[in-house]
Amino acid sequence: MPSSASKVKAGELRGKTKVDLSKQLEELKGELLELRVQKIAGGSAAKLTRINTVRKSIARVLTVTNAKARQHLREFYKGKKYLPLDLRYKKTRAIRRRLTKHEKSRTTEKQHKKAIHFPLRKYAVKATA
Repeated sequence: MPSSASKVKAGELRGKTKVDLSKQLEELKGELLELRVQKIAGGSAAKLTRINTVRKSIARVLTVTNAKARQHLREFYKGKKYLPLDLRYKKTRAIRRRLTKHEKSRTTEKQHKKAIHFPLRKYAVKATA
């Protein structure tokens, strides 16, 4: 297994396809299983320290897989009216509850009539010399 030689790098994983990633994940899980068996059987210290590296490698593969899936979903929902909640921008609760620019600019019919029929008066002020 090439994965057992060194730890997996996330940059290399991003270039791989979904099938390759799932295959590598299965290999890593199999390797972790073997290492855990050896731990119980009383394996060497070098192999026991490898458990941590394999676990982190599994996490990297899963992270890249999930990131790719989210990216594909973002492309799928681009331009659509609604986005799934987990793809929306989080910001803060107060900002999410705030009125939109369109909602802020709207006026009631009564306000509109009042603004048309009773505009603010403009006064010319004479400057004193």
